[in-house]
Amino acid sequence: MNKAIIFGYITKDPELKTLPSGIPVCSFTVATNRVWKDKDGNKQESAEFHNVVSFRQQATAIAQCMKKGSQILVEGRIQTRSWDKEDGTKAYRTEIIAENARFGAKPQVGQSNEKELELFEKKDEPVIDPETGNDCSEIPF
Repeated sequence: MNKAIIFGYITKDPELKTLPSGIPVCSFTVATNRVWKDKDGNKQESAEFHNVVSFRQQATAIAQCMKKGSQILVEGRIQTRSWDKEDGTKAYRTEIIAENARFGAKPQVGQSNEKELELFEKKDEPVIDPETGNDCSEIPF
């Protein structure tokens, strides 16, 4: 079984591109952290950074409504791709291909800007991204 589930924060604004076939593809990085106590009882922390790729409607929605610092839960499969670099060496990149994504919890005051807070505070009204004017309430995931 090839299944990955991560919950973390987007490290920089998602990048949206279009494949030659016309399919939208969005790539972004999610940071996750782990906290534990070592054998002496001292708190230890480590962060992991995961490359994520999303396609089609989900890719467009993530690019329009998510940004650096947004919480996201991603479910998908792990895939490693390779290519030949200009210098003739082989390069590898391991990614999570998102099959399902969910927005994180409502941002806390002080952790995001006012525009992002507005997106989450309006529950009965359509959720409109104030920067792009896109309706984020109809996102299919």
